[in-house]
Amino acid sequence: MDIARRFKENPILRPKDLKPSIDGMKIECLLNPGVFRFDGKIWMLCRVAERTEQDENSIKVPVFNSEGKIEILSFDKNDPDLDDSDPRVITYKGKNYLTTLSHLRLVSSEDGKVFRENPAYPLIAGEGSLEAFGIEDCRVTEMEDGFHLTYTKVSEIAVGVGYMYTSDWKTYERRGMIFPPHNKDCAIFERKINGKYYALHRPSSPELGGNYIWIAESPDLLHWGNHKCIAVSRKEMWDSARVGAGAAPIETSEGWLEIYHGANAKNRYCLGALLLDKNDPSKVLARSEDPIMEPIMDYEKTGFFGNVIFTNGHFVDGDTIHMYYGASDEVICGAELSIREILKTLK
Repeated sequence: MDIARRFKENPILRPKDLKPSIDGMKIECLLNPGVFRFDGKIWMLCRVAERTEQDENSIKVPVFNSEGKIEILSFDKNDPDLDDSDPRVITYKGKNYLTTLSHLRLVSSEDGKVFRENPAYPLIAGEGSLEAFGIEDCRVTEMEDGFHLTYTKVSEIAVGVGYMYTSDWKTYERRGMIFPPHNKDCAIFERKINGKYYALHRPSSPELGGNYIWIAESPDLLHWGNHKCIAVSRKEMWDSARVGAGAAPIETSEGWLEIYHGANAKNRYCLGALLLDKNDPSKVLARSEDPIMEPIMDYEKTGFFGNVIFTNGHFVDGDTIHMYYGASDEVICGAELSIREILKTLK
């Protein structure tokens, strides 16, 4: 049962609305923004996926080199060692390359519907060898001391969780990889629980296990332990292939409410909810049987990679969750959900 109230303005941000980072690049997709309020405005930290301008005879892929500059690699389309069957990843001589290179871009809005860039807030690009293939899908957790950012670091050797801190959105303290490969979909809770920080994360274990949601605790946001699996994929259901956390869990009177994504074997991504115990969030009190939101609109069913709804950003006013999400891995949209209505579906 889809209970989301989508913005009538959807999609609210398209690739053509932003400029490429450098000449020779084209914005292919806007995806999965982190969301926060700052300086009296609503902000999205969007993932911007750029592709190199192509020609007829070759496939060009961008990477960040050791100096943090974009470098273009070129592969002959007729080379028998090239596999370009997936629009997102090509394989050459057994090595994978992303067809797009992602960075993070800040846009702000007075009304939550019309977003614009401000040149005073620079983009955030990949740095170092562990971000050579870009940075993706940032979650933003606000605490008393500022904003804590968790994001996916991507390179040819690893996909892991990076951590940054900022108080002004102009300078960033990069604090390294906090969850090692293969891991992503990390969302930090917005306050300590019994003196400890908590985070959801998604390690992958396809040989034995799967793509499941785990929880970990930390004394300092850097060192994480006591890992526990709290949600697995479910056979023959809407989340049968993989599950992963969305944005920071929302504290309610009944527990911590987490909106998560799930996909089936056909890579159809929907959203559901988990309700976690307020004092011990490793305990799952309830879980969605059916999606609370699924790809039903044209802009959610058709795009760079269709039938996808993916969120990792929202802000809350009273009972209303103002949620922003990526649709079909191409455009950014918005919707509102009622906390009471979601909790009702879990009973």
